[in-house]
Amino acid sequence: MISREKLEQGRADAVARAESAASVLAGLVHDRRDSNDDDEHDPEGVTLSSEWDRLTALSDAAAEDLQRFDEAIARWDAGTYGVCTSCGKKIPAARLAARPFAELCVPCAEKAGL
Repeated sequence: MISREKLEQGRADAVARAESAASVLAGLVHDRRDSNDDDEHDPEGVTLSSEWDRLTALSDAAAEDLQRFDEAIARWDAGTYGVCTSCGKKIPAARLAARPFAELCVPCAEKAGL
């Protein structure tokens, strides 16, 4: 069974990833603030818009994971962690090990298309 400490560690990892992506994105904005270079046509590397998109996606994914871990911790505190929010059956330990913030058992997740 997953412990609350493992959930808190997952949350801390998500916070660190979000902060890292935000920091790199802020650096990118700062470095390019006064520049009007047209890097979209630079054959030598990644374009600014591509890097911006990549960092934004990383930041969004970390924020989503953070929310999921917060919800999982709230379920832990409420005594409902590891119980499917759809059917009320126990979520298998192997599923929780792979996805500690899972709120659906495998059959319910399949029905939901997840």
